[in-house]
Amino acid sequence: STFSVCVLDIYRKVPKDLTQPTYSGAVVSILCCVFMLFLFLSELTGFIATEIVNELYVDDPDKSSGGKIDVSLNISLPNLNCDLVGLDIQDEMGRHEVGHIDNSMKIPLNHGFGCRFEGEFTINKVPGNFHVSTHSATAQPQSPDMTHIIHKLAFGEKLQVQHVQGAFNALGGADRLGSNPLASHDYILKIVPTVYEDLSGKQRFSYQYTVANKEYVAYSHTGRIIPAIWYRYDLSPITVKYTERRQPLYRFITTICAIIGGTFTVAGIIDSCIFTASEAWKKIQIGKMS
Repeated sequence: STFSVCVLDIYRKVPKDLTQPTYSGAVVSILCCVFMLFLFLSELTGFIATEIVNELYVDDPDKSSGGKIDVSLNISLPNLNCDLVGLDIQDEMGRHEVGHIDNSMKIPLNHGFGCRFEGEFTINKVPGNFHVSTHSATAQPQSPDMTHIIHKLAFGEKLQVQHVQGAFNALGGADRLGSNPLASHDYILKIVPTVYEDLSGKQRFSYQYTVANKEYVAYSHTGRIIPAIWYRYDLSPITVKYTERRQPLYRFITTICAIIGGTFTVAGIIDSCIFTASEAWKKIQIGKMS
């Protein structure tokens, strides 16, 4: 019975007295082990690290938002008094709000000659605009100076993910201090819904946006129109989704087995070639001596 079981052994053993150690075999073995260690560490690093996969699809990902998008705006107008600065919101659902003040703050600059406006508000998921202007002021100034610096304009939840380089604050740092003081500024925004899903399956919703801008002095039949800083937005039907993924354990094990088996096989072929060549060389030398 023992013999019948031994017949099934596909890993036959070679007696030690039938093998011959060589210096070349030792060198190949050391290099083989170093190479396998390098590949193992590389695969281990890849297995531990998470990769971020992105995909595009047509949908509204954040259906629980009630059709609203949170907006955060931070802008400085160094040559316009805070009493004159206001935020107006309009959209195609009929919303028309002049002088929005909820969750907003005005900070005087340049000894009261300028103003920094910081505000958080919501917009509907329909095309519209919001603009910084003097429309809500009690008395309109003759020549309001709309030169400005945009510190932040962001939509939705703030995403701080190391490997996602998105346009979440595309207008951050926009400097228009050198522009015509009497000019209006149009920023045309295309808002792109963005979803980030971590390894646990938790999703966070934010928005990226692309921007184009123009600067102009507007006139009507009654004269020059009071300038403003317009943000005209529309929503893209395409959603960008970022998903964290980690290599599955079975694939890591399979790769390690392939590394070990492949390296030993190739090393064995190399060692065999070196040994055969050295033996042939010895026979040639012996033949010359005889």
